[in-house]
Amino acid sequence: MQQAAEVLIAIGGMLLLGLAADAVGKRTFVPRVTLLLLCGIVIGDHALAIIPASVSNSFEFIADVALMMIGFLLGGKLNIKALRADGRQLIWISVSAALGAATIVALALTLVGLSLPVAILLGCIAAATAPAATLDTVLEAGNDSHFSRLLLAIVAIDDAWALFLFSLGLALVSLLNGHGDSAPLADAARDIFGALLLGGAIGLAATNLTGRINPGQPMLTEALGLVCICGGAALLLDVSFLLATMAMGMVITNLATHHDYAFHEIENIEWPFMVIFFMLAGALLEVDQLAGFGVIGVAYLLARSGGKIVGAWVGARASNANEDVQHWMGVALLPQAGVAIGMALIAAKEFPEYQHVILPVVISSTVCFELVGPIFTRLALRQAR
Repeated sequence: MQQAAEVLIAIGGMLLLGLAADAVGKRTFVPRVTLLLLCGIVIGDHALAIIPASVSNSFEFIADVALMMIGFLLGGKLNIKALRADGRQLIWISVSAALGAATIVALALTLVGLSLPVAILLGCIAAATAPAATLDTVLEAGNDSHFSRLLLAIVAIDDAWALFLFSLGLALVSLLNGHGDSAPLADAARDIFGALLLGGAIGLAATNLTGRINPGQPMLTEALGLVCICGGAALLLDVSFLLATMAMGMVITNLATHHDYAFHEIENIEWPFMVIFFMLAGALLEVDQLAGFGVIGVAYLLARSGGKIVGAWVGARASNANEDVQHWMGVALLPQAGVAIGMALIAAKEFPEYQHVILPVVISSTVCFELVGPIFTRLALRQAR
């Protein structure tokens, strides 16, 4: 009984704090994502330590559910008509920004004295972004411009490029260490294409079956059911649930022509999950890692920022994007979160001799990018059209 009371009080308190963060975010330049993370740090173990273990231990489940919803909503932004108009920009900018971050980080870290294998791994990790923080910043801003739509489309496919680059990096480092292995590439192909096939198949079935009870209006129950089934199946098959739910959302939004609107009803309950997700993420951030940031951490931070900005600029120029996209898209892509930490953990497991460098650098830089990145995204949204 006491444990249930603690959980209920903690969740209620976090939701009310989220409401306050939302109100402050509307009146200041600080995005509510950053405010939620800061609230989480304050109430977490590094400060007040008032979050019960029973709640913090549920973070992985809450994070998975929140990210499944985010994948679904991002997939819904990938409308074929918009992709026909902006497809060239989408591919050029997303690939160039990922390659730019990976290349510049690897070169910069080599120049400050890191060995080539470690620099390659950290470079590949730098390609990842944060779909949750970016999507929430766009939704909070109420921005529905060409720039924001292109940004969300880029973020939607960014994890696929990052995963592919990271797999290439693992294979290359294995080769440099004298252990040639193509397994990382095979695993990445299975993860990406398996997720796309799973999401596409469920989305195709949902296209014909949903929106029938209330003609033209798919219900929230239908949306949640599909997200849970698709995400659960992805976890069971060990493929990317983010890409699977994204593929499902994309298929439904493009093929369900009998819907007056797609499943955006899910946005009505997504925010409470996001509040708890970001607040627990803040509470579990390894803030003490910032003390050991050092020259390598600073180099990574600056090189990744420069790589994203320069890479996006090159891709925008090559695809004849307008000046706002050229100047601000890279700035909007700075947030980085859990995907990068997941890659760092995999790299540390595959190459334990490098974990003493990789984990502190990625964890500490993620703290910085999670807190400051959304501020730059909001700045870009305000400056671009």
